[in-house]
Amino acid sequence: MPFTGKDTSFVSEAFRELEIPKWKSSPSMISLFAGCGGLDLPFHRAGYVTSLVNEFNVDAARTFERNFGTGVNTSPIEEIDFAGLPKVDLVTGGFPCQDFSQIWKRPGLKGTRGNLYTYFLEVVDRAKPKAFIAENVLGILTANGGRAINQIISDFSTIEPGYVVIPKVYNFADFGVPQFRQRVILVGIRVDTGFNFVHPVGKFGPGRKKPHRTAGVALSGLDDSFANQEHMKIQPRTVEILKRIGAGGNFTDIPIGDPYYVKGMISHVYRRIDPKKPSMTLIAGGGGGTWGYHFPEPRALTNRERARIQSFPDDFVFEGSFGEIRRQIGNAVPPVGVIEIVNRLNKLFLGDYKKQELSDLYHGMLEMPMKSKLKLAKSDNRVDWLEIVKTELPLEALR
Repeated sequence: MPFTGKDTSFVSEAFRELEIPKWKSSPSMISLFAGCGGLDLPFHRAGYVTSLVNEFNVDAARTFERNFGTGVNTSPIEEIDFAGLPKVDLVTGGFPCQDFSQIWKRPGLKGTRGNLYTYFLEVVDRAKPKAFIAENVLGILTANGGRAINQIISDFSTIEPGYVVIPKVYNFADFGVPQFRQRVILVGIRVDTGFNFVHPVGKFGPGRKKPHRTAGVALSGLDDSFANQEHMKIQPRTVEILKRIGAGGNFTDIPIGDPYYVKGMISHVYRRIDPKKPSMTLIAGGGGGTWGYHFPEPRALTNRERARIQSFPDDFVFEGSFGEIRRQIGNAVPPVGVIEIVNRLNKLFLGDYKKQELSDLYHGMLEMPMKSKLKLAKSDNRVDWLEIVKTELPLEALR
């Protein structure tokens, strides 16, 4: 089902940067842990065709089906028989992050949910895509003292015929999303393709081509006629609390002597947007003042406002209860934030690139100390890992 309707947000402008090739044969893809489809959206708009979508949460699956017109397998991934998987060009997914999140105790690979990434491994092993994309929270880099990410990269790398796995920390605000949101994206490239993938560098922010998109820009033009624009019921006490908090502030704005003083532990508590800056990270769950709050209006954000901040188009409609839709949006990859990745991978599937020998990069990545990988992954500058491995360029040159 094609997307219809008029998008009045910045998202329509952002999607003009998406390159839509005239494919002789559309690239095929498998989407795992798909959620509501944030990571998939720019690929679908660029003409990619999905062979399999898996998402265990039924409401998120309904959202995906409504907006993509594609059936979703809602079985637990542990119960799916992958023996008959077709060969595809691309595998995408954000395997569950709870065991890697900085908010929790982070058992990492020792946790049950952390090991769900092994099913992603199996799909890559069976489908042999030219490329895969895996997204996760920033905490994955330090889980188990850094051993978790090292093991994950090693496991993906050694799938036959071999994959070069390139990690990068993305702050999506630097890629045109009106939200400070850091996530780790691993892009794996099959060695025999000879495609040297280089992660894009953000164009938005201080010292770059364009200023950051702000929450004020994101929320402009909305009214109650938009889908998912229902307002959350809010208690009079909460209204009084919010009146005491300035733009971009949180519970710490209220002095101890005030009758509406709030004890909190994390910065999300009663966090209000600053219309002149990107929003702070939207979170998927939690009560006790963690819903994310408007400014200047003393109220919680609507789900459409959250969707705008996450860079979903206005005609992308979410299914489920208010809290469930909040969860879908908060767990999603911001679609605008991966447009440049799609543009770069298009060249791989078009065959529009100079083939290079990747064996040195493959072995160099496996041998590189994890601390060096993390420094490179966190760099804000352009990082050509193949060039670094070939020239042994010192890391200081990237600072």
